[in-house]
Amino acid sequence: MTAPARCASLWVFATALLTPTFFFMQGCATPGTGHHAAAPGRVLVSMVTNKGEFVLELDPEHAPVSVANFLRYAQRGDYDGNIFHRVVPGFVIQSGGHSPDLTELPGDDPIINEWGNSLTNARGTIGMARDADPDSATRQWYINLADNDRLDIAREVSGNAGYAVFGRVIEGMDVVDAIAAVQTYDQPGEGDDVLKNIPVEPVILERVEPINALDR
Repeated sequence: MTAPARCASLWVFATALLTPTFFFMQGCATPGTGHHAAAPGRVLVSMVTNKGEFVLELDPEHAPVSVANFLRYAQRGDYDGNIFHRVVPGFVIQSGGHSPDLTELPGDDPIINEWGNSLTNARGTIGMARDADPDSATRQWYINLADNDRLDIAREVSGNAGYAVFGRVIEGMDVVDAIAAVQTYDQPGEGDDVLKNIPVEPVILERVEPINALDR
């Protein structure tokens, strides 16, 4: 069997999340170099961008809903070709919801907010982006560039809830920092639909691929 470039047909999901979720590959070349040491029950995912590759370790034990949601979009290829539409140095880089022409992409139904799962918004962690409604996250996510303790706190401005973390970067944080260093601009105007901190030169998430932790 010839593996597609994305190896989409090789994603396998452990149903119902009753045991630790695990995605694996068969017959697909592992991207990048070196060894990725995943903790037991974790999921490794390669994020290939036009700035380089970084690797995520997702945590279905503490954030089963968020991990399953992220992987559902990834398996369908919905993240391939998305841009990092928000880059705020010292805070976050954000992606998962816009095409290179800044069109907002449709999402599935919102998921519950798993912010009380003991995972914190430390530097290098990945969390679900959302509106003020705590349970409004769909497809967008962010990576923390610093220890953003305020995102762990229930504040009125954030719907009296924190932001749910569901994994961390275990390789390629230098790529994340390179994305954070790009020049940005703001769309004119005000309002929820006006984007701010947009990279001048598009930073593109080219593809999301599973990594076989059993071979590592």
